[in-house]
Amino acid sequence: MSPARVPRLVIAAPSSGSGKTTVATGLMAALTARGLAVSPHKVGPDYIDPGYHALATGRVGRNLDAYLCGPEVVGPLFLHGARGCDIAVVEGVMGLYDGAAGEGELASTAHVAKLLRAPVVLVVDASSQSRSVAALVHGFVSWDPDVRVGGVILNKVASDRHEALLREALESTGVPVLGVLRRARHVDTPSRHLGLVPVAERRAEAVESVAAMARLVAEGCDLAALESLARTAGAVPGGSAPWTPASPTHLPEPSADRRTPVVAVAGGSAFTFSYAEHAELLAAAGAEIVTFDPLRDEELPEGTAGLVIGGGFPEVYAAELSANERLRKSVAALAQSGAPVAAECAGLLYLCRELDGLPMCGVLDASARMSERLTLGYRDAVAVGDSSLAAAGTRMRGHEFHRTVVEPGAGDAPAWGVRAPKPRVEGFVQRGVHASYLHTHWASEPGVAHRFVERCRTS
Repeated sequence: MSPARVPRLVIAAPSSGSGKTTVATGLMAALTARGLAVSPHKVGPDYIDPGYHALATGRVGRNLDAYLCGPEVVGPLFLHGARGCDIAVVEGVMGLYDGAAGEGELASTAHVAKLLRAPVVLVVDASSQSRSVAALVHGFVSWDPDVRVGGVILNKVASDRHEALLREALESTGVPVLGVLRRARHVDTPSRHLGLVPVAERRAEAVESVAAMARLVAEGCDLAALESLARTAGAVPGGSAPWTPASPTHLPEPSADRRTPVVAVAGGSAFTFSYAEHAELLAAAGAEIVTFDPLRDEELPEGTAGLVIGGGFPEVYAAELSANERLRKSVAALAQSGAPVAAECAGLLYLCRELDGLPMCGVLDASARMSERLTLGYRDAVAVGDSSLAAAGTRMRGHEFHRTVVEPGAGDAPAWGVRAPKPRVEGFVQRGVHASYLHTHWASEPGVAHRFVERCRTS
């Protein structure tokens, strides 16, 4: 089947906390159990939910972010992920119509649903309402005529009587009820200061949680009706052109040196935030990708010519990261040699001199500490100067999401100039190091991956 025609559903809700992740993950797992190849997707910059999606489907969870990547890339990225699949399930973000602050519908679940021409299933937390559910659903259905809400799944329903009242009220809306889920504590997943605990930190328990979600959805939802609704999706615009890391546009001129440099990518429980497309772009640019775990591995992979350290929870594992002194010294030596190092958020903290008083790699003359204040939001950024990742003037969009503060020392150049919410410079550039709080999606600017690999060849 052409990925442009793959049946698909967008799982949305009136607000966060309504049960989108439970329904989306459970539906993915239930459909997979029926023998379907399910393509899992997540709207927005979330790194954690795709881990549960991958567990449910056996396929890489992929993000669809119209702010980070641009609306024109959403369709091609979806088609890239949906190759060879029978059906796709897209989990939304926040409320159906909530997008980037001050940007209208941009990056909202509704926006992505329209870009994909996909029907929406609205998950409603019905725990504190009965007849009012009809007014709520009517409002969401009528708000934007271009968003097609094809059905409702009622979540946290208390009893048969409660269900009957809800169904009776919804008859007037003409929107079919495609599922009714009772309150179920056994499907809850633990959370902490930045959301759900990632799969990598609780794999055995996560497997049980996903299985419970699958049972809940299979027992409470009309899977045949959901599949039928998914088949009503229109062709994705530009459906003949899936995104590919092998032939991206706007790339720098390659050097004559065609060696295959080893790029070490941090993984394990402390560094779980990464987009699959980053490794795909690095490999397409000619790198050999080797994953290592900074909690356990005492040396960088043999022959490492460049290092990528993404986001995660180093603050949770600060003691273990600090205790691995041999690896910290190995990272510092690589950075001192001038080799390219790209670090985002958690990676930035790991490169600091210390984190909450515990020694880190000491690559940057900066001190990091936990904070009570949550920093959250999309950012427009421009590269202040040349670095191993971006040429001066390169414009990218990023996302900040952290409860830490970095207090810089002196001497390092900033990585980005950020325009909102107020103009400032951010991050660090030092020799081959590019370190920043901003999470970026390289599919929006494939040249950064190719530039990084070229620098690995020549540094």
